[in-house]
Amino acid sequence: MFKGSYVALITPMDANGQIDYQDLEACIQFHIENGSDGIVSVGTTGESATLPFDEHIKVVKRTVDIAAGRIPVIAGSGANSTDEAVFLSREMAPLGVDGFLSVVPYYNKPQQAGMIAHFNAIADATDVPVLLYNVPGRTVADMLPETVAVLAEHKNIVGLKDATGDLQRLTDTKALVPDDFVILSGDDETSCEFLKLGGHGVISVTANIVPGPMAKMCQAARDNNFALCTAINAEIEKLHSALFVEPNPVMPKWAMYKMGLIKNPELRLPMVIPELASQKAIEAVLHEYALMK
Repeated sequence: MFKGSYVALITPMDANGQIDYQDLEACIQFHIENGSDGIVSVGTTGESATLPFDEHIKVVKRTVDIAAGRIPVIAGSGANSTDEAVFLSREMAPLGVDGFLSVVPYYNKPQQAGMIAHFNAIADATDVPVLLYNVPGRTVADMLPETVAVLAEHKNIVGLKDATGDLQRLTDTKALVPDDFVILSGDDETSCEFLKLGGHGVISVTANIVPGPMAKMCQAARDNNFALCTAINAEIEKLHSALFVEPNPVMPKWAMYKMGLIKNPELRLPMVIPELASQKAIEAVLHEYALMK
């Protein structure tokens, strides 16, 4: 488990900014039909920072219920307050999630020792496996490989989503953790090389748009068919950059709206729909890939 292509699923919303559970079901079905290996529900791409706890938990519950065991579901359980992250984890553990994804606390810039205490507290709170999530471009604080190695000693901490985009980090981390510790890419642009260097999979934004190719790219790497892995990535690499022209999840929501996968591109403030130039840029790529009419 926790290998291959896990989609960092968006949270669909209606024109009034409320969760669109009909579209959520359609998105989950889309990923099951197109070969995604798993779903991350209400991670940062799912707008976890702006969903209140009751809504956050409800979306995860509905995702698990809709998935109905057909595809693994990892729930975002991160917060910059340890107490809040522990609360979320305890509330969602009985829902049937397969794992938690917990981000390095943002804004308060914890020391490495603080990160160790934070993640150990989360892992102590339930028996659900925990994946660490390092994304210093969002959180400012950067979790070092040596810190990951300490945390990997906890029986419930089973892996890492590395969104640094620094391939040397993968090599450095692999040298310090057990062989069964899962390391996933959280950076689509470098994910192909990450897989070729021994990464176990991806938690992907691009997979919202092209789940099939992302899953096949991961499978090719697992089969040591690196030529195929590279070829698949070359076919979709324009999406990797186009989806980050504006802060995530602005662009994937717009792309999915234009593809007809969701009815509205709404986001929670302070995020808003993309500027006209960005809309045209992603639409041009979608047209090139024949993903929209």
